[in-house]
Amino acid sequence: MKLLLATHNEHKRREFERLLAGGASSQLQVQVLPEDLELPPEAGETFAENALAKARAAADASGGASFADDSGIAAAALGGAPGVRSARYAGEHASDGENLRKLMREVPVGGALEYVCAIAYVDPVRGVERLFEGRCTGRLAAEPRGERGFGYDPAFLPDDGPDGLTMAELGDEQKDLISHRGNAARAMLAWLERERAA
Repeated sequence: MKLLLATHNEHKRREFERLLAGGASSQLQVQVLPEDLELPPEAGETFAENALAKARAAADASGGASFADDSGIAAAALGGAPGVRSARYAGEHASDGENLRKLMREVPVGGALEYVCAIAYVDPVRGVERLFEGRCTGRLAAEPRGERGFGYDPAFLPDDGPDGLTMAELGDEQKDLISHRGNAARAMLAWLERERAA
């Protein structure tokens, strides 16, 4: 079974291939978009809206089953911000470091955080659209630590992780078990397995 992931990012393709390993996906091939296919801007008010727009665009262009994700971080102290603006929190072309520094200026140490991921699955042949959501709660670290993550990972202390370690200090297997993207991917995988068995 082939699934088109609505991204040009090979790193994200490999991550999803790892997250979807096993079960129905033992025969699942995750492919990325052709370079010449443009995705719609992330202009939605929710992660689900953004993911669905990208998955629909990929499905329309390819004629086959496609999926897309949108994710970000929400801080309780900021009323859920930065949310869908996580990737551009410090400005439209802000770096990961700039976004992280802005969050750390505005959220108190130990402040409650939540990573959220929405995955949209669209199959134009069967006329099926499904949404899956994953979450990971945590709190803000006193300072960034770790080299393995990206985005806000160096300052995110997951509630379900090893005590005192940031997301950026966890190995892939540890992170996949608790991450918002891992939880959403497993929800989609479980649904795909039920669909194949039906």
